Amino acid sequence: AIIAGLMIIGFGWMWADAITSILISLIIIFGAWRLILESVNILLEGTPPHIDTGAVESAIMSLEGVGGVHDLHIWTISSGMEALSAHITHNATVAHPRLLAAVREKLCAEFGIEHMTIQMETPELEPEAVYVCETGTRCFEPAAKANTRRGRGN
Repeated sequence: AIIAGLMIIGFGWMWADAITSILISLIIIFGAWRLILESVNILLEGTPPHIDTGAVESAIMSLEGVGGVHDLHIWTISSGMEALSAHITHNATVAHPRLLAAVREKLCAEFGIEHMTIQMETPELEPEAVYVCETGTRCFEPAAKANTRRGRGN
């Protein structure tokens, strides 16, 4: 505004104030646009752009004793604070508290994820369980109950 005023006084450029106002507005709009996009991603619980879900899955799978990862979700709680939830299958020979600690340590160190909810699953210990996590409804359901539900068309 001061520069526009000096241009009006010094050169008689009456349009300098309007041009300066438009330039300042554009700067504000571009700054706000990035903030709006980040806010929408947070509100929609989108995966943070700087975290590769495939890399997170690979990091978990690289740990000894991990048999699989499913229902992996990563989202931003607030700017700079990411959260993760996942189901991890492991074999019965691995003590799951130690494996859980290793997963937490690896994800925090490599990706900066500190808030995690991890469900450890041991398929060998639940032989009559049926995995239906792909549907997003329930993870373990007795086979008889799952077959009954499927028979009714649910």
